[in-house]
Order: sequence, then structure tokens, then C-alpha cells
Amino acid sequence: MALLLRETLPELAEELSLLLTAAGHDDLAKQLVDLRIMSRCHCADDFCSTFYTKPKPRGVYGTGHENIALEPQRGIIVLDVVEGSIACVEVLYRDEIRRKLLAAMP
Repeated sequence: MALLLRETLPELAEELSLLLTAAGHDDLAKQLVDLRIMSRCHCADDFCSTFYTKPKPRGVYGTGHENIALEPQRGIIVLDVVEGSIACVEVLYRDEIRRKLLAAMP
């Protein structure tokens, strides 16, 4: 079940919009309106709040992939973008996001 990002993690959606716009990525910021959380990372790291907005690849993303590191005030946020579409949002060291994500996707 895919969850709408702006409904599940509204504060993060707003933060991503501001960070992407400030970094000159208006095209990616526009995707946030309809961006859905398909699944979350199931690693054992207690600081990880990473989620996928496209099916998780087997191995690497391959051709057309780029990482976009954003500059939040707290934690780390890196987007995996594949051929212009947000595929994964890596969020680290943000306990409040992890709690909400785990509640929505146990």
C-alpha cells in the first residue's frame, strides 16, 4: 500500500520542497505533491528513516541515476533520482521521522 508523502510525513514534505527549491531543483519539488511512499528501508540501523518512492532495485539503480544531497538543519537527506524522478529518499538521524514512518509502515 503506497502512502502519500504529504499526508504521512507532511513536515518532511514541506521541508523537502523548501530544500529542493533553494537548491534549484524546482522540477523535483513539483513531484512532491503526488509522491508516494512505496516501502521503507528495513535495515537494522536505528538512525535510518529511508523510504522508496519507486520499487527498490535489486542492486544499483544503474544508468540515469544521480544522488542529490540536500542541506537540512538537522540530520542527512539524500535523494536518489532516476531519469528525473525521485526514487528514494534517504533520511538519517531524524528520530521524529523514523517514529512516524514506522507507525505508518510497521
